[in-house]
This record gives sequence, C-alpha cells and structure tokens, in this order.
Amino acid sequence: MKIEKVINNNVVSALEDGREVVVMGKGIGFQLRAGMDIPEELIEKVFRLDNPGVMDQFKSLVQKLPPERLQISAEVIQYAKGVMNKKLNHNIYLTLTDHINFAIERYQKKMLFGNPLLREVRTFYREEYLIGTFALDLIERRLGISFPADEAASIALHIVNAEYNTRMRDTIDMTKIIQDVLKLVGEYFHIELDETSTSYERMITHLRFLAHRIYSGESLDDGAGLEEFHAMIRQMYPEEYACSRKVKEFIWQTYGHEVSEEEVSYLSVHIRRVRNCSPQA
Repeated sequence: MKIEKVINNNVVSALEDGREVVVMGKGIGFQLRAGMDIPEELIEKVFRLDNPGVMDQFKSLVQKLPPERLQISAEVIQYAKGVMNKKLNHNIYLTLTDHINFAIERYQKKMLFGNPLLREVRTFYREEYLIGTFALDLIERRLGISFPADEAASIALHIVNAEYNTRMRDTIDMTKIIQDVLKLVGEYFHIELDETSTSYERMITHLRFLAHRIYSGESLDDGAGLEEFHAMIRQMYPEEYACSRKVKEFIWQTYGHEVSEEEVSYLSVHIRRVRNCSPQA
C-alpha cells in the first residue's frame, strides 16, 4: 500500500488495489510521507469503507480525534464481529467512532443523557447490549471514564444499525414495533409475558426479523401449498390466530405494512408458545 495522505501521526490514507483505505498504526504518519510504501509491521488496523462520501467523513473525523478513541472504537467493532459472527455494515466505523467521541465530549462537559429505550434494548438486543457493556468496560480501563448503562444501550443500537443496515431512526422505530406487539399480546390475553423463557426469546427473534422486513420493504411470501398449514393453525390455535390478526391490523394501521398470511400463521405459533409459559396478569 502506498500513502496518499498523512492524516495525523497515527493515521494515513492509502491506496489498496486502487481503492482508498485508512490505515492506523503508532507513529505511522510521523515516519512516512505521501507516495511511500507502508511497511507491514507498522500497520495495526485498516479501515475499508465502501462509500466515498462516508470515507471522506471518516477521514475528517479521524483528523481531529484523539487516537485512543479511534482505537477503542476499532476494538469494540472487532469484538462485535467475533462475538456475533455476523457481517456489519462498514459505516459502523464512522457512526460508532463519532458516537463514542461525542459521548466522551458530553461526559467531559457533564452532559449525560438517559436512554429511554434502555429496558427494551436490554431485552430485545441482548447480545448487542453485552457488546455495549464491553465497550463501557474498555472505555473505563483506557480512559478512566465510567458511563451509566444507558450508554451501553446507545452503543448497542449502533451495532443493530450495522447488523441490519438501517438508519438509527429506523432502528428506534423497529424497537418500538417489537415493544408495541408484545404489549398488544399481553393485553389481549391479560398475561404478563415471561421474559426469562426460551419461548419469549424466540418470539423476540421473530419480531426482530418482522420489524426489519417492515423497514426494508420485504415480506414473507405465501408459498404454494401452504393453505393447509394456515388452515391447521387457525383450527389448532384459534385465539392465538385472532390475536395475530390483531397484530396484522395494528401494523397496517400504524406502519402501512401488509403482513402476509404466512407471517400471521408463524406469529400465531410464537404467541401460543409464549402464552403457555406466561402467568395470568
């Protein structure tokens, strides 16, 4: 890789197979100049962002960023990839780095804000929330800054964004859809849903994908030959099916998304399972 531009003492932009990348390494910008090859031993991390506009924003952010904050963000993302074993949108390097930097700046100015979705994030995105707590532990060890749990939830939402390739506004709305559907089910049957049960976790997973399909414009297609399956669900679980139809109606009225019959049937099964393990309210 050849250096295109020195951003600061620890970060440079370079060309890798004709593609611009950002390279981080201790003293890499101090030792080298534009046009020089980068020795492999100096490279600590290579940031590859697909969108040129996002790359420009990232370079601008990095230029004024203390290097330890970029390092923390990179380690959190690497940890998330390892734990989740999922591909994350490359824009996470910009969005999460910017968020962590801004959070630290707010902390220094004694401007801490709560996260109204803390409980929901803890429940609906448990794996992502644990990544958020890892990030807080890392920040405390490196910088001596102790954030409240609300910040772990905020970081978790950034991970969800990158996981589903959504905007923060959409991710927040997706979270509210899950919250609204669970509330509707609980009120319909007058039960308190058991959040510790495996059935509840499976329903959350289903609702996460349902919410994502709403915002991606996708849907579960009614496959050929499933009419007997739908009829069986209506016959075996009439109350749960009726509740599922209420959910379908709610999503259409609130979000303008048509839920397929297949989706209604599968949701009925999840409602049945979570109902069986939940005590009456």
